[in-house]
Amino acid sequence: MTNASAARVILSGGGESRVTTGIAVLDHLLEELARTGGFELSMEIAPGEPEAEVGQAGAALGAALVPLLSSGQAAGRGFGIVPADEALAMVVVEVSGKPLVASNADLTSTKAGGLQTDLAASFLHDLAESAGLTIHVRLIEGENSQHVLSAIFKALGVALARACSPS
Repeated sequence: MTNASAARVILSGGGESRVTTGIAVLDHLLEELARTGGFELSMEIAPGEPEAEVGQAGAALGAALVPLLSSGQAAGRGFGIVPADEALAMVVVEVSGKPLVASNADLTSTKAGGLQTDLAASFLHDLAESAGLTIHVRLIEGENSQHVLSAIFKALGVALARACSPS
């Protein structure tokens, strides 16, 4: 990888993911996303302000997914319902060409990784923009912010894997 932000996704890669965003909690969440979705993710984000790095990670993942999502055999939509301890989240994605994130999970008061913004909302917004996705996030249950973030990212991994798989 170069100093620029870049990501590579291999479906059913089975290999180990390597994520370096500069934000330890985001690295962990993206590794969970890949493991739960069953794909290999390599990502390196150029150093910068932490809030910008979150957006760059979302955009880089979206750009890496575009070829997989736009292949003639890809389902183009998928969903995942995944727990993380007491939290349960559902994520539904669709290649729509109309980037949108609709969520009932409000994590604005959560300062994950010391960030001043909602990590999940920032990441999902840039992912949706970069990949042309409509993303729906429903937090069904959950109080602990770490568990909620984990459930959301894991459910996103499953949803993305299904959207990239043959219909």
